[in-house]
Amino acid sequence: MTASACLIAQQALACLDLTLLEDDCSEADVDALVRRADTPHGPVAAICIWSHFVARARKTLAPGIRIATVVNFPRGDQSLNTVLTETRAALAAGADEIDAVVPFRSADPATIEAFVRAVRNEAGAATLKAILETAALETPQRLNDVATAALAGGADFLKTSTGKGTGGATESAVEALLAIARESEHSIGVKVSGGVRSLADAERYLTLVDREMGTDWITPSHFRFGASGLLTALLAALDGRSDAAPKSGY
Repeated sequence: MTASACLIAQQALACLDLTLLEDDCSEADVDALVRRADTPHGPVAAICIWSHFVARARKTLAPGIRIATVVNFPRGDQSLNTVLTETRAALAAGADEIDAVVPFRSADPATIEAFVRAVRNEAGAATLKAILETAALETPQRLNDVATAALAGGADFLKTSTGKGTGGATESAVEALLAIARESEHSIGVKVSGGVRSLADAERYLTLVDREMGTDWITPSHFRFGASGLLTALLAALDGRSDAAPKSGY
């Protein structure tokens, strides 16, 4: 494995939200995820799990690794009261970050902004990532409107996808989100999720971020990958083994 591949893998590892959002995942699965998160090559940025597993993960997760959980997931159609209640409970259990699916089916950006602002107020100092489900946004203008509304509501990160829809991240969508982040008056991050499985996938997006934002922007405070199987490929590269695609992604 080349030095370049190792650098890519190390950058991606440090920015990885190691994700477990299968419908049938168990406590044992979460325990295994917690163990995997602290790798021989360094920790991932965070784990991303269902809210009812947060307290369990908090007990044994290595220091420095954050816990993200999802709300309004995956369809973005829960009542606001339900979303706020789940957000409150997740934070009380020890979550550091909230990944909230915005009501992307709404044609009204004001509805999206109000939703994000309400979650922002409930989340307090926790990192708030707005999941836009970019594959469901039919036009570049629609993507821009939804992303801009999420930022106006107080989102810290713009995230491409739930990974549960009909499409995941694309380079064009990520480029658009990076442009919005670059033009923002505030420090905004971008999270790429949905379909990121291999070292080559990670390299494409890291190259894009480097070109649009600069190498210094590739830190967990600004950029994340949301994936489950990607870790297998990254560790293979860092161990000097061939980059094998995982059996499945989230």
